[in-house]
Amino acid sequence: MNIIRFPNKEDYAKICERPHMDVSQLNSIVEGVLKDIRENGDKAVIAYEEKFDKACLKQLAVTDEEIAEAETLVDKELKEALILAHKNIAKFHEAQKFEGTKVETAKGVTCWQKSVAIEKVGLYIPGGTAPLFSTVLMLATPAKIAGCKEIVLCTPPNKEGKVHPAILMAAKVAGVSRIFKAGGVQAIGAMAYGTESVPKVYKIFGPGNQFVMAAKQQVSLHDVAIDMPAGPSEVCVIADETSNPEFVAADLLSQAEHGIDSQVILISTSENMLQQITAETERQLAALPRKEIAEKSLGNSQFVLVKDKEEAMALSNAYAPEHLIIATQDYEELAEKVVNAGSVFLGNYACESAGDYASGTNHTLPTHGYALAYNGVNLDSYNRKVTFQHLTEEGIRSIGPAVVCMAENEQLEAHANAMRLRVKKLL
Repeated sequence: MNIIRFPNKEDYAKICERPHMDVSQLNSIVEGVLKDIRENGDKAVIAYEEKFDKACLKQLAVTDEEIAEAETLVDKELKEALILAHKNIAKFHEAQKFEGTKVETAKGVTCWQKSVAIEKVGLYIPGGTAPLFSTVLMLATPAKIAGCKEIVLCTPPNKEGKVHPAILMAAKVAGVSRIFKAGGVQAIGAMAYGTESVPKVYKIFGPGNQFVMAAKQQVSLHDVAIDMPAGPSEVCVIADETSNPEFVAADLLSQAEHGIDSQVILISTSENMLQQITAETERQLAALPRKEIAEKSLGNSQFVLVKDKEEAMALSNAYAPEHLIIATQDYEELAEKVVNAGSVFLGNYACESAGDYASGTNHTLPTHGYALAYNGVNLDSYNRKVTFQHLTEEGIRSIGPAVVCMAENEQLEAHANAMRLRVKKLL
């Protein structure tokens, strides 16, 4: 990790930089794969699975027999954990249901909204260095609650062509319709364009590496909606002299182990605490099974000493982290100052892992600074708001003259005439 003491505001942009690769090269690779998927369907997806995931597949769809087999391979403790997490996620998202209200904006003019579920959604679940079965629950549970008719899931298989049993179990618990063996860019392309096996969806959800993020952005230009341009995971922790260095170090490492392009930021108002957390991070790192990944991630990371809490919050808001942990004594006061963040964890005991798995909040969140403009996945992500309006004769009298006047002044005569005819009818 890089230690920075008392930076100026001019240094914030440098501190907030994310690790990245040559985007021009990345976009070119992604564009080529997507073109192949669009033109050659299943054949291309199967070829890329062999190339990238080293899996020789005869078909992309996961069979009922494979799902049944997976259920026998997941131990009782994990099944119970999945069911508990699903219950909490469902409870939190059920509370987000939209109830439209009819509003009379003028005499005889009534407007309202209705929430309508997106009929076909695609969920991307990374496999890679870890099977993210928790993401299945996070994405499929609100989709089911929203009322999406078709929930399609794509995830990379292992070299034997098998999907991790916990991913299949989570998909069953959450109510996924169909599951396919496809990872990375080829999975995004398959759901965006449709293939002989994989249906075309209307919106794609799910995190991934920079290739997946680039693929989602490219297909969103013309072919399908996406949840957000989510990329490598990140966390920012704000600490003071009262923080628990053991907890903070564990929180930092929990994100660092995601991948080598993940990033962690520590912002401390205490030099002593910064030193304790640094030492504790190195101690815990040595015992991690994914030590090499976390170590490389820490190379992208910053430990920053600031003079006070105001400066800490200013830097955090400039960074706009995916996850923000406020591990200070006055966390409630600082929480009021949060402007840019995906999900916020308050106090010493609200570890980010709780939100990742079982507290009920959604862990699919904006990364790479996109929390400046995006929110995380929620029930609204799976719905569209359709607006309605009804005008009576009184409504025409209320707003008709204003509509005619405005249309005439915009030189849109047909618009003006559509209302003018109705006004004249009532004379």
